[in-house]
Amino acid sequence: MRNKILMYLFIFSLLFIVFIYVNDKRILDSKQEKIDYLQYKLNEAEADQINTDDVVETEDYFNLENNEDAITYFEKKDIDTKDLILKIEDAIISKNSADEDNALVPQAGMEGNMRINKIKVLNHKWIIADFTDGTYWGEVFLGYEVAENGEINFYPEKSFLYPLN
Repeated sequence: MRNKILMYLFIFSLLFIVFIYVNDKRILDSKQEKIDYLQYKLNEAEADQINTDDVVETEDYFNLENNEDAITYFEKKDIDTKDLILKIEDAIISKNSADEDNALVPQAGMEGNMRINKIKVLNHKWIIADFTDGTYWGEVFLGYEVAENGEINFYPEKSFLYPLN
């Protein structure tokens, strides 16, 4: 009788050990899958960051703030470049009005008044801007000059409208 009890206890212990091993193995495999997935996502995010850094570097190349030659041009004319981009953007946006098209947009508004939305100052001579009337939109390429008294004059060079699909 005693031998049977010990044998049953041994078999029960053996089954319990196998159950614990299988359960822990399944948990460990699940955690390892999660670690592998997170490692993959981390590598993907790092690659995206490298690509983003390249894009930002390229985008900054055509920017007045990072263009030493353009800044030197303004400094030679004794024009402060610190707030110049903000002044240019304000001057362009101030030409938007509620009852007429922006004078810098050579396209007439068809569904409303054309207004300039976004502006990028490329260098000491050129600006690119996005405009829309709410339905139609396009871009305009502007030339500009800053007088020594600080007055900014704009000259629309080229523009186009995107076609409606």
